[in-house]
Amino acid sequence: MRASFATSIGVACTAALVLPLSPSGATAAPQAPQATQHADSAAVPGSTQSLPLRAVGSDRSSGAATEQGVTRRDVSPFSLLGVVWDDADAELHGTVQVRTRTAGSPLWSDWQDLETHNQEHGADPGTTERDSGHARGSTAPLWVGGSDGVELRVQGAEEEDGNGPRRAPLPQGLRLELIDPGSDPQGTPDEDAEPRDGGEPVPDTAISPEDSGDWAAPEETVPTPLRAGTPAALPNSTRSYAAAPRPRIITRGGWGADERLRERRLGYSRTVKAAFVHHSATGNNYSCKQVPSVLRGIYRYHVKSSGWRDIGYNFAIDKCGNIYEGRAGGVTRPVRGAHTLGFNTNSVGIAVLGTYGGTNPRAAATTAVAKLTAWKLGLHGVHARGKVTLTSAGSGKYGKGRKVRLNAISGHRDGFSTDCPGNRLYRKLSAVRKAAGGYQRR
Repeated sequence: MRASFATSIGVACTAALVLPLSPSGATAAPQAPQATQHADSAAVPGSTQSLPLRAVGSDRSSGAATEQGVTRRDVSPFSLLGVVWDDADAELHGTVQVRTRTAGSPLWSDWQDLETHNQEHGADPGTTERDSGHARGSTAPLWVGGSDGVELRVQGAEEEDGNGPRRAPLPQGLRLELIDPGSDPQGTPDEDAEPRDGGEPVPDTAISPEDSGDWAAPEETVPTPLRAGTPAALPNSTRSYAAAPRPRIITRGGWGADERLRERRLGYSRTVKAAFVHHSATGNNYSCKQVPSVLRGIYRYHVKSSGWRDIGYNFAIDKCGNIYEGRAGGVTRPVRGAHTLGFNTNSVGIAVLGTYGGTNPRAAATTAVAKLTAWKLGLHGVHARGKVTLTSAGSGKYGKGRKVRLNAISGHRDGFSTDCPGNRLYRKLSAVRKAAGGYQRR
């Protein structure tokens, strides 16, 4: 997820930096967190603790804070964390490192880095989601498992100016968000079914905005369900290719998404031309049994901490190859996500849960990516091994209005200057395209 920036500081942005720490073994008195909760917090499972960062150091000339942190402390139980700040357009040039204590244990983890450049994951400029006034800057979230202690350090990167080396100032309003995803839902995961939580069906003819528009339904759609293994039915205008079978999909209800947390309105594109593959950068220290909790943590972080409409990804895939419905609106529909800045329109975002810069994804996960993209692109008559043209809404890599030729199955870095989906996963995409084409029987 880390974006690539050409600056005078080069690799100094990512150097490990050390702030003063509390004495080893000492535990600071807990600071009462400011709980950030949904208005219906009494009924919505899970919670968010929001801890303001305190200044540790500042630039002598400007007085701007260049080092901030949270001292080691006891906190209420949490499993996922991230850092947010006030301005969604501001970038955090520097390092964010955290360590946590396992719940009910004296054991503290090693220091772990958070991906600081998360702006490339988000809604496109000019959409109601991006311009709502609620969006915030944020790091990628990190899954740490059940924890009840935390310590955080943030330092601006060293850079050069006319007066010599200095530390980059940090964004305003930095806060550490500690997410408790709540308990898993009772019963067997709901698989291979569309959401059925009320509202009138939206006819296909209504989903025809301009590519740069932001059409939204006032209520849920209720599309016709398709079971796993059922060949995808192509829209009337795109009956040109044999479609792949629908893979097994665990719905939002299956992983325990509480629909009261997100916005009720739904945003759609007119079609799906491309699939962008991501890694979630949440780390690989999760079991597949924990994935519903991981997803509920990401969901809460995206909505309550980052200020997005819903979870950003359209789908998520765990390392065991299980496929999960992401953003609400119907898995057969062209739901506009918040995953690839500049290219959310007419695309689908798929996050492979984990961090794959130096770790190879499991074969089960890449096979699931191939099956999912073959089916989803097939719904819109798109050749999984082909090329498509998308119009950029402005991404930092491609200017607004530029038409870009991309693989129908692309990595996030193809649309934005970023490390995502990690080198090891990105190298697998050629094989994914070949397999997806085979599933489409082409």
